[in-house]
Amino acid sequence: MEIINFTPISSLIGGGLIGLAAAFLLVSKGRIAGISGIAGGIIYPESKGDMAWRIAFVAGLILGGLIYQWSNIGVGVEHIQAMASTPTLIVAGLLVGIGTQIGTGCTSGHGICGLARRSPRSLVATLSFMGSALVTVFIVRHLVGG
Repeated sequence: MEIINFTPISSLIGGGLIGLAAAFLLVSKGRIAGISGIAGGIIYPESKGDMAWRIAFVAGLILGGLIYQWSNIGVGVEHIQAMASTPTLIVAGLLVGIGTQIGTGCTSGHGICGLARRSPRSLVATLSFMGSALVTVFIVRHLVGG
């Protein structure tokens, strides 16, 4: 299989920024940068004073992607687009939401922040969703032919 978009420098910068954002949120607010928990706190607020940083965090995620796409940072990288149909994306989003509820956290909360804190629960969760992803990709790409 050919690697089409190998971008180690922008990937390294992006990973570093994710780590800095997670560390900053932990130090400044004492909160874990789990996106599902942050977004969930916007939909179901815990307190009024808790809303501004959550909205700023989610807005930063969206704006960061838009700035990357509209800038020259990603020179040589094709336009970002979904490679699946809308119904597939809806089903995938629902499955991720269900998994987030079952696992009491998302990939960012467990995989980035939880592993950095050496949480055994996060290790099990990360191994579970990474294993599920590997099996799903194998089935879709090699057995179903997607």
